[in-house]
Amino acid sequence: MNYRIAMIIICTLFSLCLSAQVEYTTPASRNPLKWPFSSTSIWNTPIGSDAVYVHAYIEKSTGAGMTIDEDLIILRPHEPFMDVYYSDAAWNRNKDRCVPTGGRMVSLPIPGDFVVSRETWIANTPNSAMSVLMPDMRTIKQNQPFAYCEEGGVATTGFLFDDVDLYGDGYYGAHGGSKLSAIGGTLRVGELTKESGPIRHALKINLNAANNLYYDEETKGFRWPALRADAVAATDYYKDRKNPVVPACRMGALLALPSWMDLDLMEFETEPARILAQAFQDYGAYVVDNTNWDVYSIIVEWGLDGRFSEEFEKNWGFSINPPLKSNPWSRDMDRIFMNLHVVDNNSPTSIGGGGTPRAPLAPDHFDDITGIKELSQHTLNVYPTVARDMITVEGIGRNETIKIYNSLGMMVDTTSSLHDKQTIDIATFTSGLYFLTTHKESIRFIKE
Repeated sequence: MNYRIAMIIICTLFSLCLSAQVEYTTPASRNPLKWPFSSTSIWNTPIGSDAVYVHAYIEKSTGAGMTIDEDLIILRPHEPFMDVYYSDAAWNRNKDRCVPTGGRMVSLPIPGDFVVSRETWIANTPNSAMSVLMPDMRTIKQNQPFAYCEEGGVATTGFLFDDVDLYGDGYYGAHGGSKLSAIGGTLRVGELTKESGPIRHALKINLNAANNLYYDEETKGFRWPALRADAVAATDYYKDRKNPVVPACRMGALLALPSWMDLDLMEFETEPARILAQAFQDYGAYVVDNTNWDVYSIIVEWGLDGRFSEEFEKNWGFSINPPLKSNPWSRDMDRIFMNLHVVDNNSPTSIGGGGTPRAPLAPDHFDDITGIKELSQHTLNVYPTVARDMITVEGIGRNETIKIYNSLGMMVDTTSSLHDKQTIDIATFTSGLYFLTTHKESIRFIKE
């Protein structure tokens, strides 16, 4: 028998091998835009020494070499507000997400050139879960599935989710299968490069529920921290299962490569897979959605800092989501996914299984982001009148629609300009920060 295969079998059966741990450099502080949420969030808590592992027996995928699910992350809070309207298209391929079928659902600071359409998204009906940082610099609003099909067009979505705090626990959000976060756990631009070092947070994955997620009437197909399973869980989960039944493997499960598995014996063929494997061992990955076809998926960023998939290919010279299995990266993904175990004692009182964490906790201290600057060169000028219950806007064109939003994106006034100077009554506004927005720019003012 091949020596390395024999060693893997021995490690699996008798838990005799201890994987060498990575040297982590712990910074004094962190940028909440790149490394959000509290140090005790599920996204930032490493696997612990008391973790109880149950083999998930994930079935080898056959539909594609590997796939990704893109979270849309917009963290530029001083962009002009974009009105987002309701669309009932959701995941129906016979309906057009670009066409609103209802009224305005929310207004969000999103650049007018961030096009999300059939021409730019991956797959036919991607999840397109979106997180947007609001101008108060801490509220994150989430929705799914977002579409904005052309510059100057109409933005749409189907579902809104509760706000979360950039500095809070950040568990929940816009992943429809589980209701888990659309920013926490996402592989971000700048991670998984040749210079970025180890990944310092839990990951997120999607699995084909028909092969890999368990349902019964007691569990309803999900477990903490997920708040739900898919609406079709009772009929679809495990319906195509071939491997042994694993009741622990449900929507929301924390999956990891067990601590006793020597990653160097797994014979990875690509460097990024070895880096990912370390993250799967040190932090694990939460199951957040159903792929609905026979593939695995990992959740990555598409946002104003770039697109993770494009950065990955530029760094490593191959696609992160190849269509075929006959390549080193796809074989490496099989090595990871087919060896994943459920951390069965992951719970609110023992995140990651409890005990001594495998890696240092995230720093409690955050970098100051209050200095984020508005990027556009303003042609508008907004100033108060002598009475201070009116504002005057200069530099605006005739017949321009002017909208005013508060710092949480609620529209409080709208008007159409008659001249290049417009006076607006703000006497009824409460004190605070407001954003006056036209079709091309947004400018702040304060009502005292």
